[in-house]
Amino acid sequence: MRPGPSLGGGTPLRGLDEDEILARILPTFPHSRDLIVPPGDDASVLRTGERTIATTDTVVLGRDWLDEWSSGADIGHKVIAQNLADIAAMGGRPTGVLLTLVADPDISMEWVQDHARGIAEACSAAGVAVLGGDLSSAPAGVVMVSVTALGVLEGEPVLRSGACPGHVVAVNGSLGLAAAGLMLLAANRAERHTTAVDRQRRPRPPLSAGPQAAAAGASAMLDVSDGLLRDGGRIARASRVVIDLDPEALEADIARVSEAVGQEAARECVLAGGEEHSLLATFPAGRMPPGWRVIGGVRALASGENPEIFVGGVPQQVTGWDHFRG
Repeated sequence: MRPGPSLGGGTPLRGLDEDEILARILPTFPHSRDLIVPPGDDASVLRTGERTIATTDTVVLGRDWLDEWSSGADIGHKVIAQNLADIAAMGGRPTGVLLTLVADPDISMEWVQDHARGIAEACSAAGVAVLGGDLSSAPAGVVMVSVTALGVLEGEPVLRSGACPGHVVAVNGSLGLAAAGLMLLAANRAERHTTAVDRQRRPRPPLSAGPQAAAAGASAMLDVSDGLLRDGGRIARASRVVIDLDPEALEADIARVSEAVGQEAARECVLAGGEEHSLLATFPAGRMPPGWRVIGGVRALASGENPEIFVGGVPQQVTGWDHFRG
């Protein structure tokens, strides 16, 4: 069972005004050397470079998490991780985040403070400032958290559209752990692989690897948020190439969770599991920096062929998370 205060019980938000809520959570959040004016005025002031990256993500109770599985702090870690991973995937360094909490007034202040603590921990670990945000009430049962993250680029952004025939496909980070953790939580078998469950609750994107890959000459990059096949297919379509993954290179990832969830489910977790937020990139031969491992290659389209993703030369039906199809 997840630790930390639940959404219900404790001190309901309806017993506090907005200033009282902010007074309890704002001191939790870190600043950074890039933050010139901290939260407290109408807006914060942040020092940025010539090229600023902006991204946003939202999570919704009952759709993206369950209170029975994840604490407020877990959700704080998770929503920061998924935003900062997008910054890293462009080759950038994150500098600050803006937060929005939309909540049923009956949820507990203790849950909100626990959530703020998770955000603060994740931001502090990444050297990122909390710039401010917004609070709003919602209908009964609704809790929604949104984060907008900003970052800076030292050089050119790494897009999805730059993969070229002859380049290698590589990953930095794990594959399939978060999906296996979700599967175990749903089956009430979290004890079978606590590392996978922890990765589902609190993803660990390799943030520093993004700028390092960009400096080394990565030709395309994104984070694995919706599954290896779906996200790899996005690179293939944007770059007008075929990506062919090496099944042997994925055997260790499958083996890492197969004892907990079974061989077939483990393969599905590795190929289609989302929320890992590892980085997937393509590199010219000989340009891959340390910390990356090759899991496939890029080839040109044959006559009449469409951009798609293969595993061991076999075309794959793209599976993975989609917000509307599921």
